[in-house]
Amino acid sequence: MAAWITNEGRKYALQAYESSLSTLSRLHILPQSSTKLALNVTFKTSLRHAITGGGTSGSFGVPADKDSRHPSPSVETLDAHALERWETVLHYMVSSGTGRNPTRPSQGVLFLLQRSGLMASIQNSSLQITSTGFQFLLHSPHAQLWELLLQYLHMAEERQMDLVEVLSFLFMLSTMELGRDYSVEHLSPTQVAMLEDLRDYGIIWQRRAQSKRFSPTRLATTLTSSSPPLPTASGLGASAQSQGFIILETNYRLYAYTDNPLQTAVLNLFVTLKSRFPNLVVGAITRESVKKALANGITADQIISYLTAHVHPQMRRNKPLLPVTVQDQIRLWELEKNRVKSQEGRYFPRASLVFTLSHCFSSGYLYTAFASQADYEYVLNYAKQLDVVLWDSPTKRCFFGSLEGHPNIRGFIERRTAGNA
Repeated sequence: MAAWITNEGRKYALQAYESSLSTLSRLHILPQSSTKLALNVTFKTSLRHAITGGGTSGSFGVPADKDSRHPSPSVETLDAHALERWETVLHYMVSSGTGRNPTRPSQGVLFLLQRSGLMASIQNSSLQITSTGFQFLLHSPHAQLWELLLQYLHMAEERQMDLVEVLSFLFMLSTMELGRDYSVEHLSPTQVAMLEDLRDYGIIWQRRAQSKRFSPTRLATTLTSSSPPLPTASGLGASAQSQGFIILETNYRLYAYTDNPLQTAVLNLFVTLKSRFPNLVVGAITRESVKKALANGITADQIISYLTAHVHPQMRRNKPLLPVTVQDQIRLWELEKNRVKSQEGRYFPRASLVFTLSHCFSSGYLYTAFASQADYEYVLNYAKQLDVVLWDSPTKRCFFGSLEGHPNIRGFIERRTAGNA
């Protein structure tokens, strides 16, 4: 195998080849031998069964017997089911916090969304989309699906489910045939328990919860392939990202050529919508709409990234794609939100040791306007001995102390002031 590597590619390929052998050896798939390569016997047998579907392992699933009373669902039915369940999840995320009442997913889906950080609990125990959740909407359906499944694997361990069986069932689904029924009777208890969860995500279809057969949807059969999981979807898929539908003008006016309610709902998170036509939505990016998005945890960079990813093909000739004035203004509105918060501090009257105690910031107190340089240095040295000085400026005769050190500094100044008085 080493001889297959050409001299031109030896610099890079040989390093990858040796790294692969090292990894396989650590996994005990290959023996640690420098003279020959041979697969582990158990792994070799299992691999052959997995590739050929031989034995009783059921690597590709066990097809169910045909039932004339309940024929297998058509591919169109499976696609419609997967699209409906998947967009229900996305619609609920997008519509959270807007006052609307979208279709509510199952409790298991809601728990997974909250556990993965895509949504967070707010007042009245309702859920609202987070900054991570908005970033989640920017991904393709394939990446979104795997992000949820990876979180599902973490939950499986906590639920004391066999992780090997969970993974094997997911990979089994990816090798099944679309539009065909498979038997439930040959599944393990862990895999049977997974059917309910996967049904809520639109990964499988069952006529009823207690049915002895199930059918994988396109979401399942494309788990380990590069094929689009929802080819019939007009939502936030790879096709929508590649084509683009948004035109943004320098006057903050936005035109979205779409008739998809999910895309419109996403825009409503940071755009003030004004008009809606059969295939066009007109709105504007305003200070209020951006402030609303920022309050929901969406960042300015995420708004700009979404607009950039979905710009109309006619705008892709522009450099940069989006008007610079609009990008800068969105970031400026975010800076307004990130101003330092303050609360009232205490003011000491002017005496022999005179200073002004400014407003109390989130990290401490600013001491300024001392009567003399000697007074400033006297208090500053005391604060430095306590190791509570965060910043000082001899030229401006002021310093900034930590919140924890303020009671000691205040008491020191009051004693000093009373003694001089």
